[in-house]
Amino acid sequence: MAKKKLDVLRHNLVPKHIILTKEQTKDLLNKYKIKVIDLPRILNTDPAIFSIGAKEGDVVKILRKSQTTLDEIEYYRYVTKEKTS
Repeated sequence: MAKKKLDVLRHNLVPKHIILTKEQTKDLLNKYKIKVIDLPRILNTDPAIFSIGAKEGDVVKILRKSQTTLDEIEYYRYVTKEKTS
């Protein structure tokens, strides 16, 4: 029996993930006066990150629907490689 491949991005609990361009990343860092290493990290092995094709060093914007407002909430994550021991 062949296994079906699950598209995690189609699941209703997985928020939208968008890879920022270099220019968008620069604008984000300037807006908050931070460095890319100051952003929270997400592993490149995360199923959603893997599905969108993000690479180590990319910055990803995550859009989650708010349960308390009509707006979406934006989160930003820096894609890193999983450390091997």
